Amino acid sequence: MTGGFCVPVLLAAWLAATAAEGLEQAGLPAEESRVQPMTASNWTLVMEGEWMLKFYAPWCPSCQQTDSEWETFAKNGETLQISVGKVDVIQEPGLSGRFFVTTLPAFFHAKDGIFRRYRGPGIYEDLQNYILEKKWQSVEPLTGWKSPASLTMSGMAGLFSISGKIWHLHNYFTVTLGIPAWCSYVFFVIATLVFGLFMGLILVVISECFCVPLPRASSERCEQEQRPGEAQGAEQLQDAEEEKDDSNEEENKDSLVDDEEEKEDLGDEDEGEDEEEDNLAGIMDEERSDTNEQGVVKEGSVSPKEDEAHPADTQDMVEDSLRQRKSQNANKGS
Repeated sequence: MTGGFCVPVLLAAWLAATAAEGLEQAGLPAEESRVQPMTASNWTLVMEGEWMLKFYAPWCPSCQQTDSEWETFAKNGETLQISVGKVDVIQEPGLSGRFFVTTLPAFFHAKDGIFRRYRGPGIYEDLQNYILEKKWQSVEPLTGWKSPASLTMSGMAGLFSISGKIWHLHNYFTVTLGIPAWCSYVFFVIATLVFGLFMGLILVVISECFCVPLPRASSERCEQEQRPGEAQGAEQLQDAEEEKDDSNEEENKDSLVDDEEEKEDLGDEDEGEDEEEDNLAGIMDEERSDTNEQGVVKEGSVSPKEDEAHPADTQDMVEDSLRQRKSQNANKGS
């Protein structure tokens, strides 16, 4: 009896012990995560210090595979002197637009407001080496309009946030209220048209307030004043063209007159040369006649050699004088 009684007692004690252990384990608090969730309100924290960010979606299998590695990396963040955060793109579409996230999961490194895209695997060892060995220095940073802090990316964040709100509203219509999908699409089309008309009305009111139109009388006066000015400009252009034509005609006439005067001068020079040649010929004839007379008078006193030499000398002198005059006339003509 004692042996049969001990078995149930031992079994009851074991069940009580296991139940106590289960209660103790249930009462223990879960281990706190070191990954800081980032939202549109606190994302500016990454502008100071060194950060690593992960963009994920709850339905993404690849994101779920790297969750444990990312938690381990966050636990060692104190030793690496780095902060670790994560962004749910479903809850924060504005941040995904600010960083222009197109694939999941997406990792980013931030150092004092300078952002770089980490394209390695989301494994703890690779992430640790990326920080310890400062491999991020060899990666080109996101600068200019690509920087998440730029004005362009701020506008992109607004567009993504609006699209996220529209998506949530569509899910509310179709899932929560049970409205057909085509009714939701019709609603959004009508809302878009109404919003466009409203924005156009606002732009028209702004233009009417800040751009004051000119009265008709002043506009007509301006047109009348412009017309005489244009007519005067056309007349001035015509006068200028006529003056140019007159000046060209006068220049042509002057050039023709100069050519005629030059021709007349050349003709006068030729006539002067002919007259000089005639004069020289007459002088030569007179000298010859004088020499002949002298030869008759001095027949007994002059030798025949002197009679022969004298006419030759006179001819040489005459030719020399002719050459000199021709050279002078040539110099004058040039």
